[in-house]
Amino acid sequence: MSFFISQAHAAAEGAPEQGGFSFIFMMVIFAGIFYFMIYRPQARRTKEHKSLMESMGKGDEVLTSGGLIGRIVKISAENDYVQIELNENNVISLKKDFISAVLPKGTLKSI
Repeated sequence: MSFFISQAHAAAEGAPEQGGFSFIFMMVIFAGIFYFMIYRPQARRTKEHKSLMESMGKGDEVLTSGGLIGRIVKISAENDYVQIELNENNVISLKKDFISAVLPKGTLKSI
């Protein structure tokens, strides 16, 4: 058994050592992949959603993240809540963050 161990030890001693440069190169490649595949797309989505929230106004037809479609009746600027009219009898309040899209005018009539 000691015969195999000495061969493995001898092979490790004769093998050239890899420097820290290859490790740094690998980390730079990994950071680049992380930036372009994870961070950058998420930052773009966040920026688009923020501009959507700022552009909303009374009378806009919106789609919520829960799948509800309605018309904005009132926007509360101080606490970021919106009242949405689903039909003539139902008005709900929800946080602006849960609005996922502003729909084209006339969407409610076509449904």
